[in-house]
Amino acid sequence: MDSDGDGIGDFNGITSKLDYLNDGDPSTTTDLGVTGIWLMPIFVSPSYHGYDVIDYTDVNPDYGTLDDLRNLVNEAHKRGIAVILDFPINHTSQYNPWFQKSQAGDAEYTDWYIWSDTDPGTRGPWGEKVWYRTGDHYYFALFASNMPDLNLRNDDVTSELYDIADFWLALGVDGFRLDAAQHLIEDGSIMENTPETKQWLAAFDEHIHEVAPDSFIIGEVWNSTDVSASYVPESVDSTFEFDLSDAWLQAAKDGHAPPFDEALATALADYPVDSFGTFLTNHDMNRVMSQLAANIDLAELSATWLLTGPGIPFLYYGEEVGLRGIKPDPQIRTPMPWTSEKGRVGFTTGVPWELPWTGYDTFNVADETGDPDSLLSTYRTLIHLREATPALDHGTTMLVEAGSEHLVSYLRSEGTGHVLVVLNLSKDPVSDYGLTLTSGPLADAVKTESLVGPNASTPEVTDGGFNGYRPVGSVAGYGRLVIDLSDR
Repeated sequence: MDSDGDGIGDFNGITSKLDYLNDGDPSTTTDLGVTGIWLMPIFVSPSYHGYDVIDYTDVNPDYGTLDDLRNLVNEAHKRGIAVILDFPINHTSQYNPWFQKSQAGDAEYTDWYIWSDTDPGTRGPWGEKVWYRTGDHYYFALFASNMPDLNLRNDDVTSELYDIADFWLALGVDGFRLDAAQHLIEDGSIMENTPETKQWLAAFDEHIHEVAPDSFIIGEVWNSTDVSASYVPESVDSTFEFDLSDAWLQAAKDGHAPPFDEALATALADYPVDSFGTFLTNHDMNRVMSQLAANIDLAELSATWLLTGPGIPFLYYGEEVGLRGIKPDPQIRTPMPWTSEKGRVGFTTGVPWELPWTGYDTFNVADETGDPDSLLSTYRTLIHLREATPALDHGTTMLVEAGSEHLVSYLRSEGTGHVLVVLNLSKDPVSDYGLTLTSGPLADAVKTESLVGPNASTPEVTDGGFNGYRPVGSVAGYGRLVIDLSDR
């Protein structure tokens, strides 16, 4: 949200919309119900995306001032919303004074970046060029020539990054999302997941929690589940679970459940309970609504998985109203459609920095707010349901054999609370199925309450589970069943 008419979203704009995210009143359900915000880089940077930082202890003036950010954090906290910052620590901008001094041969900063007198000739993880010449030397830059890598083997660099983190924690932020976390320290041609990278992160994580014990550190480890999980909890509190996101999107597209079941089983086995970040898409991916061909039923099905499944769910802004977008990157980061106002979508009184994505005349906050059948209403209902239900919020997860290749099913449990979820990935009804959980945590006798979907029958419980349970005769096409099976 843009507060000053320059067409660029800013801190004061976010503050003005906090009640949309969470109004701080647990008795209301007209807010979205989120309890945390991850802000992409807000530091001084020459680019629109901010991942090439010039100054880590000041904010991009396009977004406002430090006082504006401090006010945003304080107002968020009043509503029970935590705020974490995206912290790019692998590299800086080429215009960062540190790099300028290092490039000029300043003895204090010479070793702050990675230099070579000759071109080592090694290529990056994706076959890309990583060594760039300036004068008589070459510097290492994994992602682009304008983003030289910091030398995190240098204790002075590490100390500086600790001080920067402390600065933001003192301002009131609640933690950090660590960009490119698997690429911090290279070992020759090995440029990801080195032991030194994990050791550096573990020390950083320890420092952060000494300064702010309740803070939260999540790493971007864009890799397979086993690799991503290897960082948790020793190196970071959490990592994003990319394999699970990919598996869900593929299942939603082709209606085939077994590969997703396998991905979910792997994540549950590899991570500590509820320690991975789940998401549908993020700021580096084509938006979920575009990937699902604007199918509202599939969008609601996806929302139900995200908000009833295990892990820590992250919702990319606009997903809750059906915002679409396809790369290049600016096209997946377009203005939030607050209204159907042509060209401005309620985002700004001026000219938006990027044209709004098409479809805002239907998919926008204002029009969806009063519609109980809208995607926004679905998200609001599910988030509040998760928040109010310990089994969904932080319970353990058991996969349920569905008896159909089109159905995904799992049981979430916390103490005496149990919630069964059944999702039909097919557009067609599924009647030839039977849910089986050989053994489980259910009481011998339960009462059934449908939280989402039609009324369900009560299972016959055996060994804490059930065999061939059919809560409804036929699961509707793209049907969603969320059933409370708690002890009574």
